[in-house]
Amino acid sequence: MPVLRWIRRNLIVIAGLLTLAYMILPNIVVMVFSFNKPNGRFNYAWQQFSLDAWKDPCGVADLCGSLSLSLQIAFWATLGATALGTMIAFALVRYRFRARGAINSLIFLPMAMPEVVMAASLLTLFLNMGAELGFWTVLIAHIMFCLSFVVTAVKARVMSMDPRLEEAARDLYAGPVQTFVRVTLPIAAPGIAAGALLAFALSFDDFIITNFNAGSTVTFPMFVWGSAQRGTPVQINVIGTAMFVIAVLMVLVGQLIASRRKSNARN
Repeated sequence: MPVLRWIRRNLIVIAGLLTLAYMILPNIVVMVFSFNKPNGRFNYAWQQFSLDAWKDPCGVADLCGSLSLSLQIAFWATLGATALGTMIAFALVRYRFRARGAINSLIFLPMAMPEVVMAASLLTLFLNMGAELGFWTVLIAHIMFCLSFVVTAVKARVMSMDPRLEEAARDLYAGPVQTFVRVTLPIAAPGIAAGALLAFALSFDDFIITNFNAGSTVTFPMFVWGSAQRGTPVQINVIGTAMFVIAVLMVLVGQLIASRRKSNARN
């Protein structure tokens, strides 16, 4: 039958589209319910269309405060993890030293370890050190578990780099710093950017490790969890929709820049 033949020819595309729809469906539900006006406290059933939540996204007490705190932690965690992860990735790829294999294996531990185990271990460490739980303990914990993801992303990019490009720069009398800034860093930039974006998303979204080590500090995921016990404000859906749209726009801008660079290089 023609229909079956068409399905067989496009089976991979159909499977990909279905998978993409499955992944995006929760985001669409969040987006739709950000325009809802529930009768009670729980925003789980559609009642009527309203823009009230969009007009006043900070209408719920402490929501924007927790959001601001999560953004601050995610920003500094991304900065620290990206800087350290990039240096570690270059060291693991470019240099040979003792225990290099062991360090390569240890890098993957935070990604393979269950978050609740890591959270309890960090809490034990902070308590034994006498550290006061709060902003700084959460930041240290986030840098630690984001580090592995940055190293993995940057390392994959550095391993694919052609060393002859750097050799050509040195042959043209470029110094080590100039070679790194003009040649190495631009080539590694996509991997560094991917690691940074992944670190930011993981840090902003984290709940388990943060909940163990936050003390009285309340981040946005913790606020959402606490609100779900008493009711779910529509403003939570507004913030979630805004973050999703911003993330999609960033990806689209990145793809546009990459395509323009490829077209310019061909020309």
